Amino acid sequence: MRIVVSGTHATGKSTLISDFALLHPGFAVLPDPFELVDESLGSGSVVAQLRASAERLLDPALPNAVIAERGPLDFLAYLAAFDELGRSGTAAGLLRREAPLAAEAMRKVDLLVLLGPEDIAVPEEEDPELRDATAEALLELADDEDLTGGTRILDLSGAPAVRLAALEAAVAG
Repeated sequence: MRIVVSGTHATGKSTLISDFALLHPGFAVLPDPFELVDESLGSGSVVAQLRASAERLLDPALPNAVIAERGPLDFLAYLAAFDELGRSGTAAGLLRREAPLAAEAMRKVDLLVLLGPEDIAVPEEEDPELRDATAEALLELADDEDLTGGTRILDLSGAPAVRLAALEAAVAG
């Protein structure tokens, strides 16, 4: 099963993945694409992260048992949020340009786990306005079957143990 755990920043993605991986050592864990991209790219790093997240899902050598932190929809959501908030004059164009790659990669995903920001408060330096706009955009994008390719979606909230139990049930079912 190929699982992508998606959500805006500070939503508990790493915690859920870590807890899941401890129970499922046979699953390969793919880190946040942020770790794979040069930060000096500035706003271009969102597109670079989108491409990195898509390319790894499209890699023919990717094992079947995978849990990935973030997928291409996460980065489409950031682009949509930048556009919504008026923070980038190019975000809408980039969103349209990168959507086909994101859709192609999402067809390789069996389960998309969505984590919302409602359970975790963040300080101002974490940009709560961007966080909320990205969370809304991610939910809208996840509703678009042209982008998700019919991938099964699990929307999780609650404490880490509750989220883990729901993920466990989805994987078992």
